[in-house]
Amino acid sequence: MDFRVFVEPQQGATYGDQLAVAKAAEDLGYSAFFRSDHFVAMAGDGLPGPTDSWVTLGGIARETSSIRLGTMVTSATFRFPGPLAIAVAQVDEMSGGRVELGLGAGWFEAEHKAYAIPFPPLKERFDRLSEQLDIITGLWATPTGETFDYTGEHYSIIDSPALPKPVQDPLPIVIGGGGPKRTPALTAKYASEFNIPFVPLDVLTAQYERVAAAVQTEGRPADSLTYSAAFVLCAGGDESTLSRRAGSIGRELEELRSNSPTVGSAGEIVDRLAPFAAAGVQRVYLQVLDMHDLDHLAYVAQDVIPQLG
Repeated sequence: MDFRVFVEPQQGATYGDQLAVAKAAEDLGYSAFFRSDHFVAMAGDGLPGPTDSWVTLGGIARETSSIRLGTMVTSATFRFPGPLAIAVAQVDEMSGGRVELGLGAGWFEAEHKAYAIPFPPLKERFDRLSEQLDIITGLWATPTGETFDYTGEHYSIIDSPALPKPVQDPLPIVIGGGGPKRTPALTAKYASEFNIPFVPLDVLTAQYERVAAAVQTEGRPADSLTYSAAFVLCAGGDESTLSRRAGSIGRELEELRSNSPTVGSAGEIVDRLAPFAAAGVQRVYLQVLDMHDLDHLAYVAQDVIPQLG
């Protein structure tokens, strides 16, 4: 099982805070550092304020050397597809080919209102996501020296030079969520990884089955898609440490234990992740909500991952 670090900077984090976590994760052997793409905190004051995901990842790309970098997930409502394709390709070059693009339809209406971003109805957001995936992959796949054209309901492109190209060919795309129809279909068509966050085992299993069926319908090999999940992290060697870490993120320990398999001692986490592994989870994103507790990452790297990695 592969382990990645996933942070939520909109809750309150500077670039320096994120860089410290990314460097620690790299030094400790985690395979990737991912961050959310949000502009408004879901709780608390969010001070000092949001950071742009791709600006941040570009900076981190130049200050790390091996850890993979990505978004969980960039919102299709935030950026036009052409400039997004340029930004992601540029950060991929800046990192030497370590970027992965998580892309979703967007869901948090308050942040759209707070920063003058249109928030269309759900169907239109999914329509826009589908067109963005068409355009971004089309731009990257266009041979150098040729142009790319596209006509959609929401986006059209005429004579694009389709530059720059990412270092990776293809650059990995992550799609996720619990939608029963369009999400599996988009995953099967475009993604190298499917992720479902913060759900119990039965919900995860049912969605994995829908995605696997869509992959088969698309004519892809069953093993061409990586299946992942995200869980909030609260780990420690004793109850006092666990209670302190739960309190630092404003949560009750027993509530966390009831909702996430990555809560508890190393032994607990290993045991509680076993049925998820049996259900097909190949990769786990550990949602780290206290970015100043780097010992938390070290505990998991030293005591949990060796038993599951």
